[in-house]
Amino acid sequence: MIPLSVLDLATVASGSSAAQALRETTQMAIEAERLRYRRFWVAEHHAMPAVASSAPAVVIAHVANATSSIRVGAGGVMLPNHAPLVIAEQFATLEALHPGRIDLGLGRAPGTDHVTARALRRHAELSSNTFPDDVVELIRYLLPSETPTHPSPTPGHGYLPEVWLLGSSTFSAQLAAQLGLPFCFAYHFAPALLDQALDLYRSNFRPSILLDVPHVMVAVSVICAPSNDEAHWLAGSNALNIIQRNSGRMGPLPSPEEAGAYPYSSTELAAVEESMSSHVIGDRASVGDALGELAKRTDADEFMISTRTHSFEARLASFRLLATVDPPSDI
Repeated sequence: MIPLSVLDLATVASGSSAAQALRETTQMAIEAERLRYRRFWVAEHHAMPAVASSAPAVVIAHVANATSSIRVGAGGVMLPNHAPLVIAEQFATLEALHPGRIDLGLGRAPGTDHVTARALRRHAELSSNTFPDDVVELIRYLLPSETPTHPSPTPGHGYLPEVWLLGSSTFSAQLAAQLGLPFCFAYHFAPALLDQALDLYRSNFRPSILLDVPHVMVAVSVICAPSNDEAHWLAGSNALNIIQRNSGRMGPLPSPEEAGAYPYSSTELAAVEESMSSHVIGDRASVGDALGELAKRTDADEFMISTRTHSFEARLASFRLLATVDPPSDI
């Protein structure tokens, strides 16, 4: 199987707390390193009671200190929420502390609602798109240079993490190609544009000082359990969480028992089916087959695996099973 990595959202389950979720994130990173996953990423989200990773740089520093070899990074930092110089300083510091292990994935979505986005950005205008210029500015702060610049972060020039562009549309795919950066597509919540985005990225790619040839990662939601029935039972938490978000009833990730007792309407069931159409859910064999098919379809260089379950033990078990999946014979 192609290299696998972990995307962790510091999931806050019902009956738990943000502090517990962050402790579990650290434990998960230690286990991911033991299981030889390539990367461990955390994502920036705000005003979401089920997600405790609102400050990726802080979480990355803690996780990197608790591990020794796995690459650790952001998947991603929502750059429109921040000044490029601030992110450059944060991630140059991380790279100085943990050289050769830090990844910086950049996204252009706010990672939250518009009211919270305005509070984060401190201005009312959210529609102007300075993302391409901000990405270039950030990278320029960190590229090796003998020419003094002002402003010049310290740590700064020469302390460059591995920079990725993240996307759920064709915009970031084309920008990643133009700038010569590796690209990670969010198949786990935007499956319809997967093929188009990857084709645009590869066909328009321009080599850069950071990357010679296109490099694709596909983010996939996976729940792997000893049986198909158990995996689908665990996935009920995500189904009910989708309904809660869609109706504005934000809360911690519900339990499978809560999901099993919920009276879904036909409209809600249709919404769940659409939202989870790209999720890979099942036992070890069926998950292996599904990822094998996705590997053939995308020719991806890496998979980034997102697994959200109410139980931390179930999440650990899923990643342990996934680490033992054999590639299909024709891959």
